[in-house]
Amino acid sequence: MKILQLAHSPDADDIFMYYAIKFGWVKGNLGFENHALDIQTLNHEALKGTYDVSAISFALYPLIRNDYALLRTAVSFGEGYGPKIVKKKGIKLKRNFKAALSGAHTTNALLFQAAYPDAKIIYRNFLDIEKSVLSGETDAGVLIHENILSFDKNLEVEREIWDIWIDITKSDLPLPLGGMALRRSMPLLRACECEEILTKAVLTAIKCKKQLSKMLLERNLVRVDDKMLEKYLNLYANDKSVSMSEKQLDAVDKLFEIGFNIGFYDEKIYSRDHLIPLEYKAERYS
Repeated sequence: MKILQLAHSPDADDIFMYYAIKFGWVKGNLGFENHALDIQTLNHEALKGTYDVSAISFALYPLIRNDYALLRTAVSFGEGYGPKIVKKKGIKLKRNFKAALSGAHTTNALLFQAAYPDAKIIYRNFLDIEKSVLSGETDAGVLIHENILSFDKNLEVEREIWDIWIDITKSDLPLPLGGMALRRSMPLLRACECEEILTKAVLTAIKCKKQLSKMLLERNLVRVDDKMLEKYLNLYANDKSVSMSEKQLDAVDKLFEIGFNIGFYDEKIYSRDHLIPLEYKAERYS
C-alpha cells in the first residue's frame, strides 16, 4: 500500500474531517501518515512542496498552483462568521495600528491588508495572538480557529473578517478559509483515489458526528469541550465541507481576484482550472 504524507492543522475541524481515516472507518488502496501543524507552518511547507497532501489557506493556493492541484473536499468556509479582529475594550485604533496575524498567506491576512493597508503587521502562532493583544505587544489581532468562540473578557471585536469580505465583494458568497491541495507530480489515478478517500472520510465523519466527536474528546485530540466542539463543527465541518459547490468555487475565484487586485499574486487564476479531473478514472477504465 502506498503511504502518502498528509498535513493538516490541529484545530477541531481538520482533526474531525481526517480521523475517520485514522480510526479505520474509511479504507482504500492508499495509506496516510498525518502531521498536525499550525496554519502558517502548513502554508510555509506547501510553498516548499514538503507533503503529498496538505491543508492550506485558500489564499495561498495561487502561489503553489504549479506544484499542487486543488482538492474539492475537506474545505472550510464562513457564512456570516469567520476570523475576528479583536482589541482591548475601549481602545480606539489608529490608522497605522499594529496587528498580530496568524500567517502571511492566510485568507484573513489577504483581506486584512485589503481593508487596512496602513496597518503594521507581525505574525504569531494563532495560539499566541490573544496574548499579543493583551500584553500590549500589538494593538489588535486576528483570532482564528476555536479562538473565535471564546476569548478573554478584556477583549472586544473591532471587526469581523466576514464583514470585510462582504464590503469588498458586495455579494452573498461564502468566505473561503481552509482548503486542501495535492502534489501535481502524483500519478493521476492515485490522485483521483486520494481525493475519493478523503471525500469519503469527510462524509463519514459528518454522518457519524456524535460518535466521532466522543472519541476525539475521550482521546484529548481537540482543545475544546463537547459543547464548544459541536458549535465549532457546525460552523466549519458540515455538509458543505464534503465537496465544493459551484457557489463555493465562485467564492474562491473572487478571493483570487481580490488578491490579484492588491498585488498578492502575479497572475489571476480560476479554481476550476486547477481541480483534479476525477472523470479521468471512469474514462480510463471504460
